[in-house]
Amino acid sequence: MQAPLPPLHHVPPYWVRTSTGGGGAFADNTPPPGPPATPRPTPPATEPAPEPLPLPLTEPEPLTEASGPLLLPPPPAEMFTTLRSEDGRVALTNEGLELNGEQFIWRELEGVDVQPVRWLLGVLLGAFSFFGFLLAYLQFWLKTAPAALGIGLGLALLAWGLRGTNRWRVHRPGRQTRYFALAGPARSWQTLAQEANRRIGQRHHETATAAGYWLQQTALTALPTGSTAAPPSPHPPA
Repeated sequence: MQAPLPPLHHVPPYWVRTSTGGGGAFADNTPPPGPPATPRPTPPATEPAPEPLPLPLTEPEPLTEASGPLLLPPPPAEMFTTLRSEDGRVALTNEGLELNGEQFIWRELEGVDVQPVRWLLGVLLGAFSFFGFLLAYLQFWLKTAPAALGIGLGLALLAWGLRGTNRWRVHRPGRQTRYFALAGPARSWQTLAQEANRRIGQRHHETATAAGYWLQQTALTALPTGSTAAPPSPHPPA
């Protein structure tokens, strides 16, 4: 009697398209490739969250020696000598500036400047008078005496216009600028204005130095918040 045959397993054939365009061939036992995997969507880039800003302190921290150098006591204020102009209309004293009888304290001023100006009306009138009378005399329209009088008047007006004046401007912070007109050489007025500006800057520097020193002293003498003792009770004990 013959032995039974082992069971057979049939592998279904797979058809593969070849480059010849016709026919097919049996493939190996590898399964056919599946459909291409769909790429996962890339999540959008998220911006980093901004760091929270530090909250402002409700009360300033007490100043200590390690927080900064200690300021020296301010030196005594500089004593200024009194300077006056030749006509006495401008005076620079230790307290302030006197201009045409008005007093300005150094600390209330921002600065002063002097600008020489010319009287344009005087220059024009003098020039036209001079050339007009001279032309009339040369054309025999006027006699010698009236022509000489007109030419002299024109020269006087021209000299007055060219001389002009010196305009002082007094600047005050937060207030309207004051203007003064003073005649005379511009060089002497400019020298006084430079000295006035130096004294204004010196007084402002002394004030700022003293304010910074006393502010630091006040912060150093202030008691810390945690060590502040409780205020005494206004009611007497029973």
